[in-house]
Amino acid sequence: MRHDGGWKRRATRYLFESPWYNLRQDDVTLPGGEPITYTFVEHPGYAMVVPLLDDGRVLLERVYRYTVQQTLLECPSGGLDGDEPELAAHRELEEETGWVASSMTPLGCFYGSDGISDERVWLFLARGLSETGTLAREPTEQIELEFIPLADAVHRAASGGIVDAPSALALLLAQRAEQA
Repeated sequence: MRHDGGWKRRATRYLFESPWYNLRQDDVTLPGGEPITYTFVEHPGYAMVVPLLDDGRVLLERVYRYTVQQTLLECPSGGLDGDEPELAAHRELEEETGWVASSMTPLGCFYGSDGISDERVWLFLARGLSETGTLAREPTEQIELEFIPLADAVHRAASGGIVDAPSALALLLAQRAEQA
């Protein structure tokens, strides 16, 4: 199988550029010769953490998401900001929750919406947690912390109680890692 799928890019232009993501449009010729225009979001990716306390609870966040006009239950996460994924995971955990981890175990790397974006999420299981109380939240991060037994969080993820897909996946993978 060809790595490029037989698609040939003829031209590229940026419709929008920002520090967080870019909107790119490519003129492409498909393998059958049909010319199309393909528009997608270029994104540097982010890290997400499942913080697991020694007592079996996970530290989750209730976060207001303007895009969907809802407060969602999620795992701590944030942009790479030029850092390696594991370093970003450590940073975001402390900035958003005031907790630090002595270890981060990779759970995998996934594309969240590969039909419209190249954004990837790196998932980590954080252990050896301790509270620092040091927060560095951005103005848009309206966060309330919630401590839930891992089994309950996994049940919510599997039953639709956690609708943030990367968080649901991260919790399911964290449980699997704990059972291994």
